[in-house]
Amino acid sequence: MIRINLLAVERDRGKRRALIPVAHRVTIAASLILVAAALLVAWWFWSLRQTSQQLDTEIAKGEVEAQSLRSVLAQVQKFESQKAQLQQRVSLIEQLRRGQSGPVHLLDEVSKAIPERLWLTELTQKGETFTITGMTTSLSGLSDFVANLEGSAWFAKPVDIIDSQVDASQKGEELFKFSVKATFNNPEAPPLPPSAAPAGKTPAAAPKK
Repeated sequence: MIRINLLAVERDRGKRRALIPVAHRVTIAASLILVAAALLVAWWFWSLRQTSQQLDTEIAKGEVEAQSLRSVLAQVQKFESQKAQLQQRVSLIEQLRRGQSGPVHLLDEVSKAIPERLWLTELTQKGETFTITGMTTSLSGLSDFVANLEGSAWFAKPVDIIDSQVDASQKGEELFKFSVKATFNNPEAPPLPPSAAPAGKTPAAAPKK
């Protein structure tokens, strides 16, 4: 009696069917790698696109903010220009106010500088220079008048006597006719900047009160 082991034959056939050729395994592995690479590249491109969209949004937002800042800066510059114009107007008004008060102070200082037995006949102005003409009964009175003018803060030193002579047209008491030249100095005026001061001179400081 012949016995055949069918289980062993079926087991061998199952083993043979379960075995996958090496070439097929390589192909499958390569396919999986390609699929994974494709997915990775797709994800990378999607990430770049998202980043690009985010950057575009931020750039647009930055441009809006920059436009707003440019508008604010233009308004600030306009206000600064208006402020500078107002300051110039205020400065001009202040200079005019001081200029108007100058002649009043000058006449007051001249009046206080006149000693006894001396009187003035003419006062002329050319720029900041004043020529004062008058008469006196003595040369000492003329010296006192000049000293008083030099002692005033509203006149620059020195005060020059440009002419003094006996008035021959007068009879009786001897009279002297004189002319004095004085330069007006406003102590209330702001000091000149160094660039505006004459060469070799420094602007005079206002006297302390």
